[in-house]
Amino acid sequence: MEAKFFRFLKIVGVGYKARAESEGRLLFLKLGYSHEVEITVPPAVRVFCFKNNVICCTFAASVRSCKPPEVYKGKGIMYTDEVIKKKQGKKSK
Repeated sequence: MEAKFFRFLKIVGVGYKARAESEGRLLFLKLGYSHEVEITVPPAVRVFCFKNNVICCTFAASVRSCKPPEVYKGKGIMYTDEVIKKKQGKKSK
């Protein structure tokens, strides 16, 4: 059973990177945590990293849940066609 539907994810943030290893079976994400997040890919799914910040996969929701987009700075993992409305920060006197 090979999946036909792919979603593209964009990683936004300084130092945030992704890499796929062992023929698309492992996905390593550097997302600002003290360690890399390692995601094991199910057998029927493939993962492709076109650049350090663009991922193509079929289980996009579970990858996105590792670091959802932040509304104040716009950092995180988001879909390529997604628009994040930024909130205004706290105002000082």
